[in-house]
Amino acid sequence: METIMLRHPHEKKTDEFQPMALALGFFDGVHKGHQKVIRTAKQIADQHGWKSAVMTFDPHPSVVLGQKHRHIRHITPLEEKKRLIEELGVDYLFIVRFTSDFAALEPQQFIDEYIIGLNVRHVIAGFDYTYGRLGKGTMETIRFHSRGQFEYTTVKKLDLEEEKVSSTKVRELLSSGLVRDASDLLGRPYRMRGTVIHGDKRGRKMGFPTANIEPDDSYFLPLTGVYAVKMRVQNEWREGVCNVGYRPTFKSPDKPVLSIEVHIFQYSGDIYGEEVDVDWYIRLRGEQKFNGIEELSAQIEKDKQSAIRFFDKKRLDENS
Repeated sequence: METIMLRHPHEKKTDEFQPMALALGFFDGVHKGHQKVIRTAKQIADQHGWKSAVMTFDPHPSVVLGQKHRHIRHITPLEEKKRLIEELGVDYLFIVRFTSDFAALEPQQFIDEYIIGLNVRHVIAGFDYTYGRLGKGTMETIRFHSRGQFEYTTVKKLDLEEEKVSSTKVRELLSSGLVRDASDLLGRPYRMRGTVIHGDKRGRKMGFPTANIEPDDSYFLPLTGVYAVKMRVQNEWREGVCNVGYRPTFKSPDKPVLSIEVHIFQYSGDIYGEEVDVDWYIRLRGEQKFNGIEELSAQIEKDKQSAIRFFDKKRLDENS
């Protein structure tokens, strides 16, 4: 997949590109609904012998259009989004820098410069996709704006158990700790990337050494609590149990600091400074305050056994 960064006004010419079928959207999460849009673009491209392409935007439009500065946490920050789109077999990924100048484009300007001007022959987008200043361009106006230069396909909403699959719903589930339900909408476990940093090493003293993860601050974090997870470290996936929270047993409530700690089963290597991926499978319990280290250690052992049973059952189900 070739990644092409565009900043308005771009200087690309139509003859620089072969004919394309282009999927349009922000695609945060690259969930099952997004995958349907992108796969439709790839299918149409294959049918016509064209290239398949995706166009997304960075940063999130609300950062530019909002009245106050907003720090947006994503289900899939840009690098993760690129990885997932590439896995879908797309030929081109266009990343448009979303600026005030770009946001001010009239719908016809956007179509002329970013669709027709890039040799797009077929546009594919979700039913609720909008484009141009104030979102005045819709999938109902695109026929007029196309000037007869390309066709378009509107992908209907995807429902799962009568619920619309959406990025908003995925965030809602993660905020509630329902990572398993979020995974159903994503088509894969929710993943977060971070770096292993030094902690206070209390876990090691209790017999449960943990990797303290400093996540990229662009990631949306699940609800505090204890989770069964897998962590990829040094290109190998390992099962474990993760606590995300404020460690109320040890920390002063006046100085809450969020921590993400993963205890990897049967592992004792030194991994400080390693970049790791954490896949979240199921929330085992909420965050609790314990009356001392012995009570906490006993609960961690219970959590560990719960996670082991979860992964054992998962493997059994997969192999049955």
